[in-house]
Order: sequence, then C-alpha cells, then structure tokens
Amino acid sequence: MQATIPLAKQYLLASDFDQTLSFNDSGLVLSELVGIPAKIFEAKVATLAVQNLVQQGGELGYLLLHDPEYRARVRKEHLVQAGKGVRLKKNIRPLSELLASAIPGYRFDFHVISAAPQEVIESALEDIIPADHIHGTQLQYDSAGQVESIIRVNAGYGKVAVLDDLQKKFQVGPERIVYVGDGGSDIHVMLHVNRREGFSIAVSQSRHIAPIAKRTVLSDDALSIIVPILEEIAGWDTLRIRTFFEEQGLFIQEWDRVRADWLTITAQPTPARIRPEQ
Repeated sequence: MQATIPLAKQYLLASDFDQTLSFNDSGLVLSELVGIPAKIFEAKVATLAVQNLVQQGGELGYLLLHDPEYRARVRKEHLVQAGKGVRLKKNIRPLSELLASAIPGYRFDFHVISAAPQEVIESALEDIIPADHIHGTQLQYDSAGQVESIIRVNAGYGKVAVLDDLQKKFQVGPERIVYVGDGGSDIHVMLHVNRREGFSIAVSQSRHIAPIAKRTVLSDDALSIIVPILEEIAGWDTLRIRTFFEEQGLFIQEWDRVRADWLTITAQPTPARIRPEQ
C-alpha cells in the first residue's frame, strides 16, 4: 500500500518593498530622476510627517497628486523608469522560489505590499515577482500621463486592509500569515499580525519596528528572512538550516545573534543653588 504524502501547510508571506527588498527609497530615486534633489524630497516628507496629513509611507503618493513641483515634472513613464533604478537586495527570485516549494511540508505564497507606486515596484521586480503578487499604491492618470487621482494608498492601516483581503482570497488562518517590514509604515500591519498569532520579521533595527517584530534579521540578502521562518515556523535547528542552504548551493558565512537595547542618556540638570539671605 502506497504511503500518503501529507499536504503542505499553506502560508501567506507578505513583504514591504522600500528598504525591505531594496536598499533605497523609491521616492528618492524618482525625485533624482526628474531633477528634484534628494534633500528637497526629504524636506517635503518631513513636513508632511509633522503635519500628519498622510499615513507614514504614503508621502510620495500625496506629492505626486498635490505638490506643484512633482505634478509638473512626473509622468507615468518616469515611475516605470525609476523602478529600473531601484537597487534591489540579492536573491529575491530564489527567495520566492524556495518559499513556494523547497521547504518540506510548507508552502509560502509570496506577495509584496507597499506604499510605493505600483508602476515602480512592477518595473523593479519585473521577471522576478508576478505583477498580480504586487500590491502598491494605485494611481490614475490623465491622457498626458500626469497623476489625476489616487485609487488606493497601501500605507499604514492600508497595508492591513490589503493583507486581510489576501487572507480571505487564499483562505489561510491568521496564524499562518508572515509579514516582513523595515520601518514606521509597517507598525500597524505588524501589530495586526502579532495580535492574531501570526509571525512578523523586521529587517532593520529601527527603534519603532524592532521591538514589535517577533524576530529581526539584518542582511543585504533577501534570502536571510528564510532563517527565522525555518527556526520559528518549521522548527529546524541551526545545523539543519545550514545544510538546507548548502543543498541550494549557498553558504551562510556569518551568523551572529545580537540583542539590542535602545537607550538615550543625558546629563542630569544641576539644580540652581539658592543663596542664603543675608
């Protein structure tokens, strides 16, 4: 009698894009492409953050629609061109392939959820991640290619909404959701995932995100996020993980575990001395 092969456990893995799968902010790349200095873009983003006009991460979409300088210079083709200029982390394609079929007993559907414009991400990840697995900010254009309106911004709580839609579509339990992010725009979705017993991974030591994520991994290689998945979800030990990488023709050269404490220390003000009355 032939043994029955157990079905793979189905998971949904969602990742941010800017500075999670890439090294730089797509807004900076786009700004420099159309002749707007990086410091000008950063100043505009900082102003929006102070004003709280948009959710963190959604600043570029706001600028494209409302800022006169960006409206005058940016067209749809510039977003596509900017995507080609985004510097990606190594091994995103192998990451997607390994998650889909290489971990015995598990299958991870890999999706990208980001506030970056859809056109930028699709261009950057062309022939790496299918377009229907990319969920960026959706813009509407006029006949000249200028941004006419915003259909949806996937920033802040908007990422939670996208993730919930994907969960319903793929019919996976909340405990089988993994989210990977790097900064403040990922706080809402990480808290949402954690509250429902999912698994969150930070890829930066940002004081806003690292304490929230269940694991933090720092690397210039996208494959690094597989390590905490194999440890925490598949239950593998270090030796088995190293062997797995070697079977894929890869070698973990350095693997350091560090616990980070965030401290701000200032000198205590010296109390003013009161002179006794004469």
